[in-house]
Amino acid sequence: MLTPMRRPDHAVGSLAVFSAAFLVMLAGCTKQPEKPKEAAKEAAPAPPAAPEAKPEEKKAEAPSDNVYKVKFATTKGDFIVEVHRDWAPLGAQRFYELVKDGYYDNSGFFRVVPNFVIQFGLAADPAKTKKWDKPIKDDPVVRTNGLGTVTFATAGPNTRTTQVFINLRSNQRLDDQGFAPFGKVIEGMNVVERIYAGYGEQPDQDLITRMGNKYLKEKFPNLDYIKKASIL
Repeated sequence: MLTPMRRPDHAVGSLAVFSAAFLVMLAGCTKQPEKPKEAAKEAAPAPPAAPEAKPEEKKAEAPSDNVYKVKFATTKGDFIVEVHRDWAPLGAQRFYELVKDGYYDNSGFFRVVPNFVIQFGLAADPAKTKKWDKPIKDDPVVRTNGLGTVTFATAGPNTRTTQVFINLRSNQRLDDQGFAPFGKVIEGMNVVERIYAGYGEQPDQDLITRMGNKYLKEKFPNLDYIKKASIL
């Protein structure tokens, strides 16, 4: 590769002809290194065509409004969650992307603790759970975990992925533990409260992750499920 050449000083008048010839040669040499730069410019448009551009397209689909609603059709009836982006921006965006991807469709309410929480968010298909096993950073807690609020479950700081819970009472103590609500059930809370609670916390989350609904339907036949979650 040619390296930049320093322009020689004008030293001896008797060598003027040689110097002029040398400068002509120098001009020819200094043009050559520009070719890689042109190649770099031609290569620059390539990244937008790469797979990394797809998430940007999905984000562009997100509503510009601060609030959006999600309807859950379940085996017990329907309920609607109103999501507020300013409550927990990262959580609200992840929830939107999951719903748009059909992640929650046919998934079970695998953890129901009366007078505490109802939890869901492990996909019917293990491949789908694996696909979204990408933690997001925590949001600051700006809203309390009141009755009907919806919040991501965690396994510690910055571990939110897909699992969420609905508060069945005021769980204000969860605020200090970093659980940031991003929405609230605004219709059908009576449906939520009728979701089957007979299995409590028996379903094994690791087995659901690995086997999906095959495990749940064989071991917990009375479990309630989400039929379809959709953006309104």
